Amino acid sequence: MKRVYLSLGSNLGDRESNLRAAVERMAAEEIAVLRVSPVYETAPVDYREQPWFLNMVVEADTRLFPMQLLARIGRIERALGRVRSVPKGPRTVDIDILLYGNAVIRRPRLEVPHPRMAERRFVLAPLADLAPELRHPVARRTVRELLNAAPAEEVRRIS
Repeated sequence: MKRVYLSLGSNLGDRESNLRAAVERMAAEEIAVLRVSPVYETAPVDYREQPWFLNMVVEADTRLFPMQLLARIGRIERALGRVRSVPKGPRTVDIDILLYGNAVIRRPRLEVPHPRMAERRFVLAPLADLAPELRHPVARRTVRELLNAAPAEEVRRIS
């Protein structure tokens, strides 16, 4: 079993229901959810002309290899109506692999740790709720340290 951390976001439709549905579907995809972070509301970062996001982080165990995990979360996204039409644009649900154990993976379709997680408060705040002392396998800093150094973004805890 590998311990993984997944970032979930939604800014279309019933955002909270989308996040809940994604978490519920994980068990059917061989992803054993251990804990979920509180939900945060966040301003869009790259493509700003879109609704605000709800974001959270899931801590889970899986026997899936990284590329299998990527395929499974893609299946969950599609089942919940995700359409990739505008890069960084609005979406019913987005699931990213933040960490896969202590692995460092650099492939064309998958980079772990997530290459921008250290810059994104909307990822680090919910991750810090679950694992503040977890060390980033490349930066070698704790999640709490990364959060304290992250650029300012509009992020507010709603649950």
